[in-house]
Amino acid sequence: MASKYIPRLKEKYKNEIVPALMTKMGYKNVMEVPYLDRIVINMGVGEATQNSKLIDAALNDLKLIAGQQPVVTRARKSEAGFKLREGMPIGVKVTLRKERMYEFLDRLINISLPRVRDFEGVPDNSFDGRGNYSLGIKEQMVFPEIDFDKVEKTFGMNITFVSSARTDEEGKALLDAFGMPFKKGGK
Repeated sequence: MASKYIPRLKEKYKNEIVPALMTKMGYKNVMEVPYLDRIVINMGVGEATQNSKLIDAALNDLKLIAGQQPVVTRARKSEAGFKLREGMPIGVKVTLRKERMYEFLDRLINISLPRVRDFEGVPDNSFDGRGNYSLGIKEQMVFPEIDFDKVEKTFGMNITFVSSARTDEEGKALLDAFGMPFKKGGK
């Protein structure tokens, strides 16, 4: 019988990150150590009000990036200034958990972020006060799964890392331990 595959970062979390965070943050119990709960990737497609085919393109790109089927997000209320009616598709999002979450995080840190032009690190001030972190990416082409020739339009995306951390310091320590490349010099 074949053994069950365990992602590299999940293994690293159990064997290295938990003991390191227990000593660094002074936790007495293993259950106090913050963990990564889920990663939510959201692509807003504002031009979808004029061209509905853009939603399909964003859906396909996000499916390739995340490895799972995204859902279409719809407008909650009408806004005449944006020619937007309630219920119109305006974006796509996907929530990653467990193995897929660790695989995506591994690819993001080691492959995709280094491909960003003039990359100096991700900002360390994008925490929400409860240990969750949000990161914006300007175009989907930094992911190796995306074929340059098939891209109709570049879409930006927002990636939110939801953790069980109670403070920003705990959340930053957790993402630091995973290898998130935060900017040097506090900028």
